[in-house]
Amino acid sequence: MASEQGIVETDIPARLDRLPWGRFHTLVVAALGITWILDGLEVTLAGSLAGALKDSPVLQFSNTDVGIAASAYLAGAVLGALFFGWLTDRLGRRKLFFITLTVYLIATGLTAFSWNLWSFALFRFLTGAGIGGEYAAINSTIQELIPARVRGWCDLVINGSFWIGAALGAAGSIVLLDPAVIDPEYGWRLAFLLGSMLSLVIFFMRLWIPESPRWLMTHGRADEAERVVAGIEARFTALPPAEDLPRVRLQMRTSTPLREVAHTLFKRYRQRSLVGLALMTSQAFFYNAIFFTYALILTDFYGVPSHHVGWYILPFALGNFLGPLLLGRLFDTLGRRPMIAFTYIMSGVLLAATGYLFMHNLIDAQTQTICWMVIFFFASAAASSAYLTVSETFPLEIRALAIAFFYAIGTGIGGVVGPWLFGALIDTGSRVSVFGGYALGAVLMIAGGLIAWRWAIAAERKPLETVARPLTFLD
Repeated sequence: MASEQGIVETDIPARLDRLPWGRFHTLVVAALGITWILDGLEVTLAGSLAGALKDSPVLQFSNTDVGIAASAYLAGAVLGALFFGWLTDRLGRRKLFFITLTVYLIATGLTAFSWNLWSFALFRFLTGAGIGGEYAAINSTIQELIPARVRGWCDLVINGSFWIGAALGAAGSIVLLDPAVIDPEYGWRLAFLLGSMLSLVIFFMRLWIPESPRWLMTHGRADEAERVVAGIEARFTALPPAEDLPRVRLQMRTSTPLREVAHTLFKRYRQRSLVGLALMTSQAFFYNAIFFTYALILTDFYGVPSHHVGWYILPFALGNFLGPLLLGRLFDTLGRRPMIAFTYIMSGVLLAATGYLFMHNLIDAQTQTICWMVIFFFASAAASSAYLTVSETFPLEIRALAIAFFYAIGTGIGGVVGPWLFGALIDTGSRVSVFGGYALGAVLMIAGGLIAWRWAIAAERKPLETVARPLTFLD
């Protein structure tokens, strides 16, 4: 690595992308990807516990209150993503994924001691802030450490692991909400305490993960970046010589002004920004509206006891995890644009069809669950591809803030409104009203797929620096 007067010439990006898959990458995926398992656990617990929160002698929630609490969590995720995403680009990936995990750990533990709607909503807001910050810090780190040829599949599987957490949350709710095992009033509180304890384990799992060398090389810490890459390479045997790898020249900087961030997002990459916004908004509404209120559909329309809801979420979670796992490779082989368009459009069409059957009372709780398994097999891959798109199609210097921005806007528009809207529709007791919500979600997903087919970037198997040229590169 050569440097003079703040200008660095390095082959670090090429050295990271040439690495074969090894134990290092597996450990990175395990230690950082577990964030999505944690989020899945959180969201599923909140959904599965809806009945218990309504029956709680202390909280006595209505369906609208459940929607308010869900929206508070998502509002926290929106603001947390923006704030912590900005800090991630300024202070580094590694520092922030410890800070955000600590916020989550404390807030979810406090949720267990909630005494009314507003205390519960406040603690859920803070929990969401921690998770929102995690999305920006973790997605950035994973994108910058994983080789280009498997970046798509790896990113989709990691995002899909949310549903491992969902399955754990569903299984836990079966036990914790069973009156024969524990008083449900204590069961839902214990569920949140267990989430806090799990995050403490994750904290120690992350201690060995290095800072992103790509972030280091652009922030005046070129020597440290070189040491990190050399340490990673030492974990592999018989690597080919690095002398002939392509090199890049860049001007080191400590931060990127917000004016330059805005210019990059809204002028230089305006089309990419519109694609990212469309994908994130449509999947956020689709997912959050349906999943946060899934338990209410089962209890209010099918008469499923609240402590049995977990049994229905388990197969639902299975379909969601298998989608990215089995379809993910195609995003690296067939390509981003056709696969994003296919999964979005298929999800919308299947949701509209299932909503029609629900409206006419042609399916029972079991058939409804099978339909959700099929729909979300495709929808899970679609939603994961939205995060992949916004995390790989913008320059390194603003990657975390770009992820945070699109997550925040998409979730703010689609995610916060969705649970509130569906909670209100379910409260009407009208299947026709609920179908209207499903139809809206279907239209948004189909529109997102058409936009991706026309304007998404073909980023498959390409280095990040080729997909989006860093702002600090000189040639």
